[in-house]
Amino acid sequence: MPAVVISNGNALDFKGKITYYVIICAVVAATGGLMFGYDIGISGGVTSMDDFLLKFFPAVYAKKHHAKENNYCKYDNQFLQLFTSSLYLAALVASFVASRTCSNYGRKLTLQMASLFFLAGVALNAGAMNLTMLILGRILLGIGVGFANQAAPLFLSEMAPVKYRGALNILFQLNVTIGILFANLINYFVANIHPHGWRIALGLAGIPAALLFVGSLLITETPTSLIERQKLTEGLNTLKKIRGIDNVTAEYEELVLASEMARQVKHPYRNLMKRKSRPQLVIAIVMQVFQQFTGINAIMFYAPVLFQTVGFKSDASLMSSAIVGTINVLSTVVSIVAVDRVGRRVLLLEACVQMLVTQVAIGAILTIDLKDTGDLPKSVALWVVVFVCLYVMSFAWSWGPLGWLIPSETFPLETRTAGYSFAVSSNMLFTFLIAQAFLSMLCTMRAGVFFFFAAWVMVMCLFVIFFLPETKNIPIDEMTDRVWKQHWFWKRFMDDEDEIKAAKIEMAQ
Repeated sequence: MPAVVISNGNALDFKGKITYYVIICAVVAATGGLMFGYDIGISGGVTSMDDFLLKFFPAVYAKKHHAKENNYCKYDNQFLQLFTSSLYLAALVASFVASRTCSNYGRKLTLQMASLFFLAGVALNAGAMNLTMLILGRILLGIGVGFANQAAPLFLSEMAPVKYRGALNILFQLNVTIGILFANLINYFVANIHPHGWRIALGLAGIPAALLFVGSLLITETPTSLIERQKLTEGLNTLKKIRGIDNVTAEYEELVLASEMARQVKHPYRNLMKRKSRPQLVIAIVMQVFQQFTGINAIMFYAPVLFQTVGFKSDASLMSSAIVGTINVLSTVVSIVAVDRVGRRVLLLEACVQMLVTQVAIGAILTIDLKDTGDLPKSVALWVVVFVCLYVMSFAWSWGPLGWLIPSETFPLETRTAGYSFAVSSNMLFTFLIAQAFLSMLCTMRAGVFFFFAAWVMVMCLFVIFFLPETKNIPIDEMTDRVWKQHWFWKRFMDDEDEIKAAKIEMAQ
């Protein structure tokens, strides 16, 4: 069945199929997620390696090996946390620059720039001789991540046929999880290569960046971006190519109309602040903030550190992280299969329940059994790993991929890149805050940090129930009429502003 779009009261059939070329383009673009995921996984593992700590953070190394050091506080060091979190602060700023690059030069060029910045950062990190080189490398990596996270989800949403949009967009998050898994495995195998195992781990981050750069030379630009930049013939030909048919008139005319409306907007950021843009903007920012306040990155960044805290030795903790990473990948595949069938809301709400139970369970176990000194009993520590796996499983088929998918599919073309830059920057800001604060929170709050995240999960559940509309199988450029204007709360923001002003003037008279 072709997707049906209702536009100005007429039924438009968006014919087309998912072609091999679209799949190739999607796989290449999603490699941006591989870069992001590898970095998430590698930074936590590297910061648990003794050789790395001894060279850059000798104070943390000394605390780690102190016989009576507090379990919750032995990794609490602001500079160590800055190593992880500086990337996300750089990505926050870069996402706004990437928004302009996406609009003016296209999604494809933005992906190419992302790979080059990331490669430069990898070179500095792998060859770092001091903390300054290390942090500077992380900043360049962050610029690459900011550009990739801005362009890749937009690219995927715009290339995909409407009924497969959710599945193809989630390829980005799937690659994030694959990157985390590869990083965990590499951490495990290089941990005993002394003294430069950490250099190998950081240097191998160049592989996904190189794949993205080479792949981006082979793929086409999205029809939306070409039409937006007045390359109409090229946009039409590309649309025919990716849909696998010649009759793409309905979709092409819809894109041209959206492009004409977008071109009338001279200041997209200013337009984004208008009342009618509020629903999309709020949803985009809130989804990213909530994604971080699930606590996922706190666990994924510092999984090796966390498992060492509860009593696993270094190798065992890295292997436990690899197991968690495998579950992360497999569970994301569940989302790819389910998202366009059961919808976004069902996955999010189910995950809220599962995450709440597991976070409370982890917090309760640590409160009862993990004292300031000494290890957890082995059987109890294994239960912590089990609950972490169940937690990661629920996140991976819900808030992980949908936190990126939903913001990428809700904005109209005139504010799409500007709006999505707010989503990316919000993600990076709160990723930075969590990465910078988690080890200190663990030291201060002890096991209470897991109850902190559990409380946020309850807030997220209520938000989804009352304020998040379903967007399954609805074309991007029809979201306003078919989603926002129909929602019990958001429809009040969608009234035409000119009509509101005229009504006020009439009332005043």
